[in-house]
Amino acid sequence: MRKMRRKGLASMASQTVVTTADTVDLGPAAGLSCRECGERFALGPIFACEICFGPLEVAYDFPSGDPEGLRKRIENGPENIWRYAPLLPVPADVADKPNLNPGWTKLVKADNLARELGVETGKLFVKDDSGNPTHSFKDRVVAQAIEAARAFGFTTLSCSSTGNLAGAVGAAAARAGFRSCVFIPHDLEQGKVVMAAVYGGELVGIEGNYDDVNRFCSELIGDPAGEGWGFVNVNLRPYYGEGSKTLAYEICEQLGWRIPDQIVIPIASGSQLTKIDKGIQELIKLGLVEDRPYKIFGAQAEGCSPVSVAFKAGHDVVRPQKPDTIAKSLAIGNPADGPYVLDICRRTGGAVEDVTDEQIVDAIKLLARTEGIFTETAGGTTLGVAKKLIEAGAIDPSLTTVVINTGDGLKTLDAVAPTAGMSAVIRPNLDSFREAGLA
Repeated sequence: MRKMRRKGLASMASQTVVTTADTVDLGPAAGLSCRECGERFALGPIFACEICFGPLEVAYDFPSGDPEGLRKRIENGPENIWRYAPLLPVPADVADKPNLNPGWTKLVKADNLARELGVETGKLFVKDDSGNPTHSFKDRVVAQAIEAARAFGFTTLSCSSTGNLAGAVGAAAARAGFRSCVFIPHDLEQGKVVMAAVYGGELVGIEGNYDDVNRFCSELIGDPAGEGWGFVNVNLRPYYGEGSKTLAYEICEQLGWRIPDQIVIPIASGSQLTKIDKGIQELIKLGLVEDRPYKIFGAQAEGCSPVSVAFKAGHDVVRPQKPDTIAKSLAIGNPADGPYVLDICRRTGGAVEDVTDEQIVDAIKLLARTEGIFTETAGGTTLGVAKKLIEAGAIDPSLTTVVINTGDGLKTLDAVAPTAGMSAVIRPNLDSFREAGLA
């Protein structure tokens, strides 16, 4: 068994809540299972195994024996993540509850970008999750966590965040009637600070980086001051993480119930990548897609690339780094799911790669110029890595490839502001227009 090297496991005790596991309704969720030793636990606000300290994830009793019926049920569902309610830890009536209802975002066929990168026409897609309610994929995971928080009787919703999650929690809590109090590094991009604060919850800056913020939240869970608090990415993490599976579900459905040959995914904690793989495996087991090979590639910024460094060195252990990159939403120096990312990328024949801050900015502008999609620095990282891997021959340009865009570029304007501005300033007459060479 892999020797555990995980952050945030210091305080595992579940808090006192008004419900018990026997009364919890989370749909097909049957319990929690340790990803390391397989030990099973009842549903509850716990995130680490009491036996080996491994991370817990949701185990299910899925519908079986009628893939066509399940596929039709999904296709007739709402145009958001709740179309997949039979495969998620949520009650059957989830669509009727106050929620931001994220998901069913566009899968953009990126032929203009494909030409720039030398990819065969019709083979390159961008899954554009900037179309979610708070303009990032984090709305998916928070929607799941909200339902677990309701089930366990929490009254305050919280998180440790590099920015996008803070906004998603603030918005979802406001909609669902929860109090929110979220914690961020004190030096985040101003756009993300404003977006997180505008929803009226409490926003607290911590002097330090994300790993410092996360450690503080883990301590608060074990303190009486944290009683009744649901931390979406700590004590509710098993449920929260399941939201990322819906990216896999949507991509496969939007491709005609087919698994893409290659997927490029950004790495922060690594949870999104591992859950996309989990989602694909579930679709295969349920008979909703054909079981066929696929490759998963992970993307990091050079200034915070612990998983990429481990992958290239052939290591199983991810050594923490101190982040120094413009891609602050990916700046997690001690990624919880790092070892699992390595396992998946190696198992599928993919890779983990990193790019410089300059390459991130170039990729942001490339995507905007070719497809009209303005991505944040995380998306620039993902596209930058995809470009690098295509040029190196690691990604096959003749196969179907999906690049994940996790958020909106309006959140990280500082990254591109120095190189993006007005083409000219002219007087309001045609002579000035011609003199500027614009005619």
